Amino acid sequence: MGLALPWKARIPSTLRERGTRVEPSEHIARGPSPAAVDATSEDAALAAACRSGDLRAYERLYAMHGARMKNLARNVLGSPADAEDAVQETFLKVQRSIASFRGQSSFATWTYRILINTCYDARRSRMRKKEVANDDSEESPRREPRAPGAHPTLRMALERALGKLTRHQRDVFLLYEVEGFRHAEIAGMLEMTETASKNTLFQAKKNLRQMLEPPRAGLGEAQTR
Repeated sequence: MGLALPWKARIPSTLRERGTRVEPSEHIARGPSPAAVDATSEDAALAAACRSGDLRAYERLYAMHGARMKNLARNVLGSPADAEDAVQETFLKVQRSIASFRGQSSFATWTYRILINTCYDARRSRMRKKEVANDDSEESPRREPRAPGAHPTLRMALERALGKLTRHQRDVFLLYEVEGFRHAEIAGMLEMTETASKNTLFQAKKNLRQMLEPPRAGLGEAQTR
């Protein structure tokens, strides 16, 4: 699948320590930071400019999120070329459907939701084409380019394990662990609650650990006695 993952990172035996990703507590009663206010204002201004048909606003949206969107699309689709096509299609859909944006989530979250749906539409279309091609030809499917710099065995094992997760587990894992989105953002993209996002991530990690961790030495011996 050619996943663009940070291969030096390992699936921990427990949930990742918050020292590497600190999320603000929802129980602290204080106002939003100036940076958060600025980001919200910019997001709203960008949405308004895109709605008015300002092409420079779309260029700004691409400059802000294009690289991250391509990386996410590549992780879902496994191919840089397919990822590029998915991002381009996403921006066309954003332009066509901008009038339907109601501001119930951030403009960026809404855009990523369109991207994720576009990627899965592309995957379904590709699978249908492969089925037709396999009926007409005995040629083996084209190998997708893989992410460089990873140990082949580890990379292939993780790709297979990720492929066995449910769609939601895979999406949440990629969005949180690889792309660095917060659960509040993921909830908006996948149309679920923050609690559901956290629980799904926990289950995804649990399943990955079970698939990737080698069997304990004493367990097999005990079972054979």
